[in-house]
Amino acid sequence: MSETRTLHLTMDLCLRVGELLLSSGAGAADVTATMQSVAHSLGLRNPVIDVTFTALSMGYHADPELPPLTLLRSVVHREIDYEDLTRVDHLVSQVLLGEVDVVAARATVARISSSGHRRKRWAVTTGWGVMCVGVALILGGGVAVCAIAFSAAVAIDRLQAFLSRRRLPSFYQQVAGGGLATLLGVLAAWAGLAVNPSLVVTANIVMLLSGVGFMGALQDCLSGFYVTGSARVMEALLSTAGLIAGVSGGLAVADVLNVDVGRISPGEGTWQAVTGIAIGSAIAAGAFAFSSYAPKRTVVPIGLVAAIALVIDNQIVSGGFGRTWGAAVAAFFVGVVAWSLSRWVKVPPLVVVVSAVVPLLPGLLIYRGLALLSEDAGDPAAGILALATAASVALALAAGVILGEYVAQPLSREARKLEGRLSGPRLVGPLRAKFRRV
Repeated sequence: MSETRTLHLTMDLCLRVGELLLSSGAGAADVTATMQSVAHSLGLRNPVIDVTFTALSMGYHADPELPPLTLLRSVVHREIDYEDLTRVDHLVSQVLLGEVDVVAARATVARISSSGHRRKRWAVTTGWGVMCVGVALILGGGVAVCAIAFSAAVAIDRLQAFLSRRRLPSFYQQVAGGGLATLLGVLAAWAGLAVNPSLVVTANIVMLLSGVGFMGALQDCLSGFYVTGSARVMEALLSTAGLIAGVSGGLAVADVLNVDVGRISPGEGTWQAVTGIAIGSAIAAGAFAFSSYAPKRTVVPIGLVAAIALVIDNQIVSGGFGRTWGAAVAAFFVGVVAWSLSRWVKVPPLVVVVSAVVPLLPGLLIYRGLALLSEDAGDPAAGILALATAASVALALAAGVILGEYVAQPLSREARKLEGRLSGPRLVGPLRAKFRRV
């Protein structure tokens, strides 16, 4: 009986750890490898683990003469949360080293999942506003555009928080956010401000774009989790479709009010000089990490990495090699640097990687592609080309990051044995297989 109880506790711990990692932004490959590592360290050999977009399952057959044991757990809440991700990653390291037992580890996981954040919510809202200011600088916006972008980001964040508390699906939250962002641009045009309405809307909606999800989906596909990756692609496209609907609604209001805002084409703004790109990308990446509850010690290093990465991308694109190769080389640089930097600031490499590539994400390309396909007077060929370019950029980012981690992250023989069918270095979870003897 005591062995059965220990088996249940061990499997439940693995599932709870996997749930927290998956809901906090980790990839399916990292979640599976982490669950395998925890199970192996606690004496559970060769469990069957399955990770999908909304559910986790774990099975174990201890005795051929007894029925197998299978536990399931649903993943409902999805939010990028690097504070919980870091705390779980540190707990996994303690379990692998034998510093905590199953009972203490389950208690810690329960505290992590049930406790709130130490960072105040108003500070997170301010962080989103600062992030949009950074994007406005990257696109060459002036003081007026930066001020509108900050105000819009703050208003959108509070609106989405209000709608989320009322359990409104994310699609409708995107519609509301896109509509509010566009209405602020319309208001700026109505007030006669000397700003480009397209640039204003671009800076406003960037926090709603789904480039992070799209890149994560391709990362899952590269790691062999095609079902989960396909589901994440659908989520990213549906999220962007809601954003397009909101922007279209805002433009309809402008037509009714006879306010001329011209053609809204997010992503077609002229980029700033190299200095402006570096400063803007550092601000955007650092603010994104801060707003995603990353530890404060990571904000400045992530900003510096992002600035260098975007300058690399800009120089390669300016040299005529195309945006895809620029994104790939910049992502490779981020992947190489993230390994050492993450150990220095004591966070999983995923925190550094995702935050640093935020200025490079193809969310605006996804928007433009879907918008051109949905408009009555749109250009279907240009829309398909924009979506294909977005897919190539996202694939280049994911592949470049993974290749950079391969080069920088030494995988021991034990880790390769443990992962079995899994491919790729770890962005979350055990980076070195150091287990206690059981």
